[in-house]
Amino acid sequence: MKLSRTVTYGLQAILQLAEANRDEPMPCSELASDGQMPERFLLQILRSLVTHGVLISTRGVEGGYTLARETSEISLLEIIEAIEGPMEPTIPDLAGFDEQWQNKVLDALDVVTRATRKQLRRIRVSELTVQRTV
Repeated sequence: MKLSRTVTYGLQAILQLAEANRDEPMPCSELASDGQMPERFLLQILRSLVTHGVLISTRGVEGGYTLARETSEISLLEIIEAIEGPMEPTIPDLAGFDEQWQNKVLDALDVVTRATRKQLRRIRVSELTVQRTV
């Protein structure tokens, strides 16, 4: 499985927030700078994560982003689907690709997708954080 750059940036920002372990919101500019991510692109990703209830956005001078829930309550699947939409088996509509074959391929992909979603749902942000020594 390959994660897109968009998902990777979103996951990186979430892990930064989790590891920062602070009560006040972290500005997008700080997340972008610390994670070496393009700020305007990251802002779009963070908005999507807010819309899907993964992050909370606080406006104002002291504003920024915080996790909406404990890291043990946020799954990798939730992050991926908040950014890229639901994982669904799809194949391009190809001329000449027999409908019966297409249905068999989609059935097979459905089995794989369900198993993948199940595994990604089990992986929590708390398992992905790194304990840093000072």
